[in-house]
Amino acid sequence: MVLKTKLSVGLGFLFAIIFALAFFCSYYVGKLSEEADSILKNNYDSIVYSKNMLSSLDDTRTSISSTIFNPGDSKKLSDYYSHLFETSRTDFEKNLKAENNNITEIHEKDYVDTLNRDYAVYMNLCDKIKNGLGTTSMYFNEVLPCYGKLKQSIHSINDLNMEAVVRKNMITKQQSSNVKTYMSVTAALCIILAFGYFWYFPFYVSNTISYLSKRITELLGKAGIASDIKTNDEAYIILQSIKLLEKKLGLDNDEKKSL
Repeated sequence: MVLKTKLSVGLGFLFAIIFALAFFCSYYVGKLSEEADSILKNNYDSIVYSKNMLSSLDDTRTSISSTIFNPGDSKKLSDYYSHLFETSRTDFEKNLKAENNNITEIHEKDYVDTLNRDYAVYMNLCDKIKNGLGTTSMYFNEVLPCYGKLKQSIHSINDLNMEAVVRKNMITKQQSSNVKTYMSVTAALCIILAFGYFWYFPFYVSNTISYLSKRITELLGKAGIASDIKTNDEAYIILQSIKLLEKKLGLDNDEKKSL
């Protein structure tokens, strides 16, 4: 293998080390980023849905309470509470549907199924009150207990996802620590290999040139060619020695021609 090929292989090896280290770091950083995004996408969304449902549920209760306890309010106020109820109902159902499509944790489906059942009962009672079929007794004995169950289910969903966020965050931190260890070990190996390359190739080239310089100087002495080259630059010694040899060979040729 010629020197040029060896140097090319060595440089290629060095670039391969750099590429491997960059690929390894990018892979694990990307993996951690995906896991963090997963936490935000799944559990955080459920927490937001829960918060929105609680707010909407409170607005529906406010509207129904007004209908029960303030039946003689002005038409304008009645229209306001009616609009508030329908808006809150729409918003609640929108978030409930989103939560039904975002079940990710164990037991979360049980809470959501209970929420769906209790919500259907709650809306049926609210519709009766809105249509003038409700009584104060119904409100206290049926509506409020159902409202309490809904809030309990929503809080359970929220707490479950909050706990999942904390748990997954701890797992991500542990994985991050492991990745740091892997990256440190890989970086150390790459540095060792790179130092090996930097030590071997200059040593190899230097020894080769030094050997050639020494040998050609010895040959000049055996050939009776005086050499007064005084320098530590092996490459310069080789070049000057070649010139002396060329000069000597040229003189020999001239001597042969004269004979």
